Amino acid sequence: MGAPQGRLELTWTNKALRLLAHEDGSYEWTDPGDYRVAEVRLLRGGSTVGATHPEVERAADNLLIRGDALHGLKAISRLPEFSSHYGGQVKLAYIDPPFNTRQAFDDYDDALEHSVWLTMMRDRLLQIRELLATDGSVWVHLDDSEVHRARCVMEEIFGARNFVATVIWQKIHARNNSAQHFSSDHDYILVFAKDRDALELDRIDRTELSDKEFWNPDEDSRGPWRRSDLTASHAYAEGRYEVEGPTGERFVPRQGRWWSVSRQTFDELRQDNRLWWGRAGTTFPFRKRFQSELGGLVPTTIWLDDEVGNNREAKGELSRLLGRETQFATPKPERLLRKIIHLASRPGDIVLDCFLGSGTTAAVAHKMGRRWVGIERSLDTVSTFAAPRLSRVVSGDDPGGVTEIVGWNGGGGFRVLEVADSMFGLDGDRVVLAPWATDSALAEAVRAQGGWDASDDQPFCGRKGRTRLAVIDGLVTRDVVLLLLGWLDRDEHLVAYGTAVDPEARTALRDADRGSTVRQVPQSILDDYRRQWRSDTSEWLNLAELEPDPAEPFDAGDVAAEAANP
Repeated sequence: MGAPQGRLELTWTNKALRLLAHEDGSYEWTDPGDYRVAEVRLLRGGSTVGATHPEVERAADNLLIRGDALHGLKAISRLPEFSSHYGGQVKLAYIDPPFNTRQAFDDYDDALEHSVWLTMMRDRLLQIRELLATDGSVWVHLDDSEVHRARCVMEEIFGARNFVATVIWQKIHARNNSAQHFSSDHDYILVFAKDRDALELDRIDRTELSDKEFWNPDEDSRGPWRRSDLTASHAYAEGRYEVEGPTGERFVPRQGRWWSVSRQTFDELRQDNRLWWGRAGTTFPFRKRFQSELGGLVPTTIWLDDEVGNNREAKGELSRLLGRETQFATPKPERLLRKIIHLASRPGDIVLDCFLGSGTTAAVAHKMGRRWVGIERSLDTVSTFAAPRLSRVVSGDDPGGVTEIVGWNGGGGFRVLEVADSMFGLDGDRVVLAPWATDSALAEAVRAQGGWDASDDQPFCGRKGRTRLAVIDGLVTRDVVLLLLGWLDRDEHLVAYGTAVDPEARTALRDADRGSTVRQVPQSILDDYRRQWRSDTSEWLNLAELEPDPAEPFDAGDVAAEAANP
């Protein structure tokens, strides 16, 4: 029998495919190489609220992005202007996606078939993973409908070892006695780290209840303390030594227990008066843990509504802020987000929510001094809920939620951006450039697909190391190629894109500089998408095992050449 094959994973219909999200909220299955999902969309707009940076530094602002989460996430991770701010730098991602409960909400079509829902989540979580900092974490808010499947998917994406906890949130304050079998009182929040070893969650404040066991019967100058067990259940060779108490009694841990510290550490604790042998000095020893040295408390995984709020509180916050006639179906209370943001980030860190909804995550992050990015698909949700709410946070006209708790008085600002239309269009069955993709707009769109840094050093529009990018909205001829080569420094190379390419231009470029290339748009970019898909050796999808499409021959030499000449 050979070595074990395969791995533990959750499979579902069309797992190897991607989903294209449409404006009406529907989805369409498609290949990963389809330009409609592979394309890096631009971010347009620029309307601002409050204090923001100049347009050229817009990526440094808090961002409210209107568009599908997948396109928005890919834009901030792949566009060089934004990737330098967000790639590998997001400290906390909290998402409250559609639960797939098969109920009809006013704001979302939540009745997605399981495979559609899982693919939708998988694609977005893969993007979130790339954006997370090494010490970052993702918190996914769900209910019973999909939480068990979602955890399987998250273990595949982040690794089972990076699972941190499942938080139980009490979402209703009173029993639903009309339920058929059980009153569903809680939601789940799955917490995964980018790297569990690097993750450091903050602690919560101590409470009167947690401190009730502290006392100071021996009047220790270090203040109140509580007793702590000095034994543990794990066995080790040096854990069974004998100790002598103040009055001569001898003690060893009971059967099945061992000292939790070494003999040397035990003697050091005794020397520093950190052991308690009872008032008479005759009891089994305990360690003294001083209140002044313990700091905050490790959070538990059960969060009750009296501590972090419930659904009713969340709806009340929103109705008081925007009016009772403006009702969002599934808001979350600000106290819940305050606890998450407090535990998983620090002031100045970046908080991301790509299912922004009514804007709770961004509102609380703003009040707590974090930078934030919120992405929301629905234009109506942005204009009715998120944008007005966040504007009132900036102006200081938001007295509810956690405003008083965190001492918020207004300030800061944010920028509203829109995921741009595709740079591609259709002419019958043929993919062509969209009407808007001309001149400088075409250059910007091409630059985005390859992740080129912007450059205004005409006639070039982009740069990668010692390679310069030129985009021509028209025919690239032999003379154009030679002219562009003449503008290069001795050790530089050229990548030129044109909407049409004269064959003589390719010959001239190959003869003059084998490190340079000329390409035609849009076909060359569409070929890149397909090549990237077919050469992808991702452990997640194992796309290398898929049979290539006979209609689109795959040449490994082309891939090698493209890698050498980006």
